[in-house]
Amino acid sequence: MANYLEDSDLYYEIVLSKGKGDLTRKAEHYLELIAKNMIRRKQKDYRDQDELNDCMQTGLLVLFENWYSFNEKKFKNALPYFTEVYKRGLAAGYNELHGRKPHQQQNFIKFISLDSSNDGRGLHHI
Repeated sequence: MANYLEDSDLYYEIVLSKGKGDLTRKAEHYLELIAKNMIRRKQKDYRDQDELNDCMQTGLLVLFENWYSFNEKKFKNALPYFTEVYKRGLAAGYNELHGRKPHQQQNFIKFISLDSSNDGRGLHHI
């Protein structure tokens, strides 16, 4: 259980938000609390304040884009779910800043579609 946020309060607000179809102000505040607490723990991982702010904003964007994916019928604890979503958003922001993409490696095989290449006109004029 976190000192800054009760899991049951977050769970209630997310369920209420899903019923309304939009995040409540309290749920937004709770998600921002998760972000602020997590970024405080991860400050040493970033080179400067700009990098930290960029990653924090990417994490918040991922969090606010994916809040509706929480399955309240399957999970009763919302805090670990949203903490993990935010951590993945931080990692995505960090990888974006440093030019790292997890699916692209040196030995990765790339397939090119003959139908959708060349802006959708295909490669039929070979």
